This record gives sequence, structure tokens and C-alpha cells, in this order.
Amino acid sequence: MPTNHHRVDHIIVGGGSAGCVLAKRLSDNPHVQVCLLEAGPDDWHPTIHVPMGMLWLMRSKRLNWQFHTHAEAGLAQRQLFWPRGRMLGGSSGMNAMLYTRGHRQDYDHWASLGNPGWAYDDVLPWFRQSQQQARGGNAFHGAEGELHVMDQAQPHPLTQTFVQAGMAVGHPFNDDFNGPEQEGVGFYQVTQRRGRRCSTAKAFLTPDVRQRPNLRIITGAHVTRVQLSGHQAVAVDYLHRGQACTLHADGEIILSAGAVQSPQLLMLSGIGDAQQLRQHGIECLHHLPGVGQNLQDHLDVTLTHRCNRPVSAGLTWRNWLKGPWDALVYALKGTGTLASNGAEGAGFIKSSPDEPIPDLQLHFMPAALRDHGRDLRFLAQEGYTMHVCQLRPKSRGRISLRSANPTDAPLIEANYLSHPDDLRTLVKGVRRAREIFASDAWNGLRGDEMAPGAQVATDEALAAYIREHAETIYHPVGTCKMGPDPMAVVDAQLRVHGIKGLRVADASIMPTLVGANTNAPAIMIGERAAAWLQGASVLR
Repeated sequence: MPTNHHRVDHIIVGGGSAGCVLAKRLSDNPHVQVCLLEAGPDDWHPTIHVPMGMLWLMRSKRLNWQFHTHAEAGLAQRQLFWPRGRMLGGSSGMNAMLYTRGHRQDYDHWASLGNPGWAYDDVLPWFRQSQQQARGGNAFHGAEGELHVMDQAQPHPLTQTFVQAGMAVGHPFNDDFNGPEQEGVGFYQVTQRRGRRCSTAKAFLTPDVRQRPNLRIITGAHVTRVQLSGHQAVAVDYLHRGQACTLHADGEIILSAGAVQSPQLLMLSGIGDAQQLRQHGIECLHHLPGVGQNLQDHLDVTLTHRCNRPVSAGLTWRNWLKGPWDALVYALKGTGTLASNGAEGAGFIKSSPDEPIPDLQLHFMPAALRDHGRDLRFLAQEGYTMHVCQLRPKSRGRISLRSANPTDAPLIEANYLSHPDDLRTLVKGVRRAREIFASDAWNGLRGDEMAPGAQVATDEALAAYIREHAETIYHPVGTCKMGPDPMAVVDAQLRVHGIKGLRVADASIMPTLVGANTNAPAIMIGERAAAWLQGASVLR
């Protein structure tokens, strides 16, 4: 029989980008007892905090869930690698630390779908609340929050060339992609402090917060289901150090396990499509057919050029030789190669002039990279790489159960490129990227195009290259979508439809994918959920 722990007011399932925010905010009230359950370990490992440690984290089996999709029909039957953070801080502990929010129209669209309080002007104050902008505060940025956001200390010379090349072919320079206008090229701001990663665990679960008597953080706690009493969520079951445990909630239970595992947990708890649950021998306690549906993700394709000068930032023999010097510079100043987030150069551009807002995102890396940085031989060459990402895909996938065993990974069917418009936009995106690489700014640096290669020139050939090589850029959302329609899972205050005392607060609630990286929006979602749970009507 499960071991019954003490009762608490609120249980947070998942210590990631939104969960850490919730733990901090809810425990600000000393009269409220809060427990945060995280399946992974604490964020002690040094590779989490050194930005370039991302390369190691991609290979870790302890700190990375290492999910894979089902064979994708639109991508030559490939099973794509889906890394997700498995630690306190979640994916904010292993991402590229890019601080982007999306376009104003993304949030206005959410509101237009029947979600009052989610328009851009509604969410902007909550972005500002979390933020400690190194440049100082203004109408778009906060300067007193916990999450440190700063300019990159030393963008690579190749990254600077990328920005010059983008401007040379007509893209405006933009020094603030979260300001009045998103369009343009420039340098990403990053969630770092003095060259160290500022994950949500680092930002919000500071030592003084962790020592609060009303906050309990349990790592290594794999939640297996939410217990219901009728249509009221009352407790969670979880595995901890080989023991089955139960924790009761007198207040609310908040799922912040992410777009992959929040819907999985709802289904394991008997909340979801009745027919699918029956297939796995799970009693349907509440029929909610939208659970796991509406999966969206940013598909990304890379272009790589050989660099004619020995200046790139890959794992070349030259960089290995100066490794000890780089380590010393990083230790003393928090700058240099080890402080780089890799994806330094930014672009939000239009695939064609007819687009009303940017529909492509560029990530420039001053190194030859493929396969998520796991191909070390490719990374050892002198080169530079452009990631091209379509921002608002029309394709939809789903998360479903592989089995009733809560320790089995769920089935991920992203269904990439199932809508033909997505492939057409990516083909245009590759051509826009090639225009930038053809600029005179690259003269003397530009070597052969290693991928896809100059011979891949027609739309048909580019489409084939995309199907054979495109990968996720780690932004799954939408599987517990917010809205009033029959396929929605939560309402505009993130309460699960038809269940009392249960909310979802993570990227899974997004009805549509925002045109940007998703970490900052997930933090904002955590802020909003915490305020509703506290009954707050004003910002602090």
C-alpha cells in the first residue's frame, strides 16, 4: 500500500520552467503549505550551469528524458530525437537560454479563440514581473524580477558577420526582439548571470526559498497518477526511491510536467478520451477527448557552410588546444567560449513580402552542427550553421499512451509536415537563408555549402532534403489546450474542464504555438497560474 505523507495545500507536479515559478510564488505566503514534485534530480551537475555544457546534456540519460517520436510519415519515417530536461529547472536547465516571447498577434489570437485575459496587453505585465533585464526596465521589460536576462558578453565574430550579412540583403537590425517590433536580425538575449545559466531553478528556487518551512521539494519523485474523489482532485501517487507514496492536497494540484507528460499524467489518472483509455485498461473517470491532441512543434532545418578561415567555434583541434585558456577565462570572468549559448545570432524574418508578420525564425551558430550537436565528427570541422524554423505550423499531432505503465514513455506522434503549407514555408525559408549566406559579407570566409549542398537547388530537391534531415527545435506545445471548445482541456484560468482542484500550467495549455522560443512564455504561464491560485488581482 502507498505510504501517506503529510497533507499540503498545493501540490505542483514538475519542477520545470513553470513549476519552479509556482513553487516560489505560492510559498511566498507563509500560511500556505506547498510541495513540488520533480522526477529528476536536483540541479547540482556542473554542466547545467556552464552554458556550453548543453553538448553533454544532449547525451545524458539522467538529466534528459531522451524521448523519441513515432516514425514520422512526413519525415521519411524517421523517429526524431526529442530531448527534454529531467532535473529541477526542467528544460530551462538544458536549453539554449534564448529569451524570446513571440509576436503580439500570437497572444491576441489566443484571446480571440475565447480565452479572456490572454491578449498581448494582458500577458506583458507577467513577462515583466519575472524579468531582471540587465539593460534596465521599460515598457516592455522588467528590472526587478528573478530571471536574469542579459546581452551576450562576447558574440563570436562569425555571428557578427551573420548580422551584417542579414542587413546587407535587406533585413533590418533589431536589438530587441521582445520590444515594439519583432522583425529583423540581431543577437539573442540570454537567461544568464555572469556567464552562468539562469534556469528557473536557479532564478526562483534560491537557497532562502528552498529553506522555507512551508515549501517542500522532493526530487526523484515520479508521479504516477492524480487521485480523484468524484470530480475532485484530492491527491497524487508517486514513486520515490522505489517506494509508492501518496500526497494529499487540501487546495489544488497543478500539473506542470510539460507538453509531453502533463497529458500523459491526465490519461493515466482516467482523464481523457474514453475509448483510448479503455484500450489500455484504464477506467475513464472523466471523458475529455482533447487530452493529448493539438500537438504542435517547431520543425527546423539546418544549412551549413565550410569556413575558409580557422575561426569557428566547433570542436576543432585548434579549439581543443586553447581549451585550458578558455576554462581559465570562464572561471575568472564568466566570458569566452564556455559562456556561449551556441545559437548566438537571431533572425525573425518573412518567407515572402506578403506575410503580415515574421513566419520564420533563424538561429545562427558559429560552428558546423547537425543532429543536435551529437555528431562530434561533423562538429570538429571549420564551419558555420543556420537553423531555419517555421514559426506557426498548421500540422497537428498528438500524445497518447504507450501503455498503462506510468514509467513507460508516451507515444509521440508529431505528424510533422502533414499540412502542405508547412513544407512550402520551409522551402522558402531555406532560400531566404541562402540569400544571407550569399551576401558579400561572407567573402573570404564562405566555403562550400556542406548541407544541403549546392546541387540541392530545386524546390523538389529542397523538399526532399527537409523531409530527410529536419529536426525538432524543442518547442512542443498544445496538448492540454486552453479554450471553451469541445476539444479544450483547460479554461482561461487553466482549470481542467469538469474537474475541481486541478489545473495545468505549462506549455501544453497553449492553443497555438507562439512565434518564438517557448521558455519565456512557459514562465509567464507559471506566473499567471500562481496569481490565480493566490487570488491576486494586482502585480507585486
